[in-house]
Amino acid sequence: MATYKKRGYKPKNKEEREEQVEDQSTTAEVFNSLDEGANKTEEFVAKNQNIILIVIGIIAVVVLGYLAYERFVVAPNEEAATNEMYQAQSYFDDALIAPSTTKDSLFNLALNGGEGKYGFLDIADEYSSTDAGNLANYYAGMAYLNTGKYKEAISSLEDFSSDDLILAPLAKGAIGDAFLQLDQTEEALGYYESAAKMNANEFTAPKFLLKAGITAIELGKADVAVKHLTELKDKYETSTEASQVAVYLGQAKAMQN
Repeated sequence: MATYKKRGYKPKNKEEREEQVEDQSTTAEVFNSLDEGANKTEEFVAKNQNIILIVIGIIAVVVLGYLAYERFVVAPNEEAATNEMYQAQSYFDDALIAPSTTKDSLFNLALNGGEGKYGFLDIADEYSSTDAGNLANYYAGMAYLNTGKYKEAISSLEDFSSDDLILAPLAKGAIGDAFLQLDQTEEALGYYESAAKMNANEFTAPKFLLKAGITAIELGKADVAVKHLTELKDKYETSTEASQVAVYLGQAKAMQN
């Protein structure tokens, strides 16, 4: 075991002298290794100085280019797209509360624009790289859905991408609604199930669990219907949809017998 020895300590016997020599030798080896490593690093830098400077320059150009793109391209585009969204959004909101005789015309204005402003379709196309352009896909899909253009609704909604806890499942469920209207019931069920799983909140999850349960009944899938309706009953008993579960759950269970 090594023992601490004060500086200037003189070995008392042969064994201690040998130990001191060994310690000094080991220390020298360590410093020599460090010196050799430093020399090799210096040699590498000197030999590859031009390449290193080029790499550093490329990294600097990329970083500065990205910052410039964000400031001078992305930010202005985002602002422009948001400004364009205002009129289209107004048409859409008006359509939701308008009488049935004027709904379609307002939804079409929301889609195609009016008063010199873009509609959702142009915004989604011209500003596809922006958040507003992405959101325009969602509203375009919902406008198509409300005007009975179900294939177009599916296309626009599939172009929409979001991590939003509400909008993401609503978009997925709306695709299910469009497939249901196209009599593609199996596809509709799959989208309802995906929408229900996306987020366990009190608004979207019970909505799409109920739709999944009803659609499964239509497909004759009693076990699937019971599964979804039971989950709705047990997990979301205070939701509006829970009040409708008993009838459909009874129907699904009767199909199992």
